[in-house]
Amino acid sequence: MPTSETNEFFHGSVGVVQTNLLTFDSLTLEGGETITPLEIAYETYGTLNEKKDNAILVCHALSGDAHAAGFHDGDKRPGWWDYYIGPGKAFDTNRYFIISSNVIGGCKGSSGPLSLNGKTGKPFQSTFPFVSIGDMVNAQEKLVRHFGIHKLFAVAGGSMGGMQALQWSVAYPDRLKNCIVMASSSEHSAQQIAFNEVGRQAILSDPNWNQGLYTQDKRPSKGLALARMMGHITYLSDEMMREKFGRKPPKGNIQSTDFAVGSYLIYQGESFVDRFDANSYIYVTKALDHFSLGTGKELTKVLSKVRCRFLVIAYTSDWLYPPYQSEEIVKSLEVNAVPVSFIELNNPAGHDSFLLPSEEQDSILRDFLSATDEGGFF
Repeated sequence: MPTSETNEFFHGSVGVVQTNLLTFDSLTLEGGETITPLEIAYETYGTLNEKKDNAILVCHALSGDAHAAGFHDGDKRPGWWDYYIGPGKAFDTNRYFIISSNVIGGCKGSSGPLSLNGKTGKPFQSTFPFVSIGDMVNAQEKLVRHFGIHKLFAVAGGSMGGMQALQWSVAYPDRLKNCIVMASSSEHSAQQIAFNEVGRQAILSDPNWNQGLYTQDKRPSKGLALARMMGHITYLSDEMMREKFGRKPPKGNIQSTDFAVGSYLIYQGESFVDRFDANSYIYVTKALDHFSLGTGKELTKVLSKVRCRFLVIAYTSDWLYPPYQSEEIVKSLEVNAVPVSFIELNNPAGHDSFLLPSEEQDSILRDFLSATDEGGFF
């Protein structure tokens, strides 16, 4: 159980929660293949009101999951967005019903490469069909409809979660009132694709890869660890890395690296292998790279169908999803006369800024949701 000290630090926690699993008959993917059955892992916080108009869907980033807030029994650390979700917080569970689900194609409970193939009785692994951001959103829509919710009060997310939020606004324009997009983009640039490709190649070059049909006791762990190390570099800013590591040597007897930053990345890679699947890493990064609502006039045309208000947040130090990509989204929304607020935060933490505790960010999110809730404008 969480300790009293832990609960005190995360004041206003939703407490001990559990991940639930919901099964649907099937989902037809954009590529034409079908997932049968469709399983979605999810958590909820707060209470759905009688009108069912106070629901907020929170979408996670690449390596996230359904556990966005509170504690699982026995955990010492809360969900990945606990600072912002809970009673009295930005996503106030006294007012809103928060839904967080694991994306399909992932490895945290929803249908993905680890799911059993009914025909073989074995996990799909690399034979699982390609999953797009659109497919992820269509699966979420089934979950939302399961609760009897016709229109979401908001959809919010950062990074890959921001792409899902954007896709919601386009695919289901009449099903959400507000859209919050943080540290995200309408499509990956060549550089962003390049980073992901290096990670995938690291996995594919692992001797244990075996065309993605590896066993759990002989996984491509080294390749996945290297992929995570590469990815993690892009999540941090140069300023943050200089401040945290500089050129200091590693602590302890670490023979494989001369610097503290190297020791840190090795730890990040090795710990990631214990909680993520290599096939899922490939599937999810490919979904990111193939997502495209376009840029310029093409993006403006795509966003002409949206019917909700937007809050777009970028971070000056984010070099993985630089502010200019958020600004492109904002410009296209403005051309279409869509109500949008854009804020660029000078947070030194880099791309991970949207995940980290910030009073300023908390205030921005809180004010945006409250203004909408009260019928005003942000």
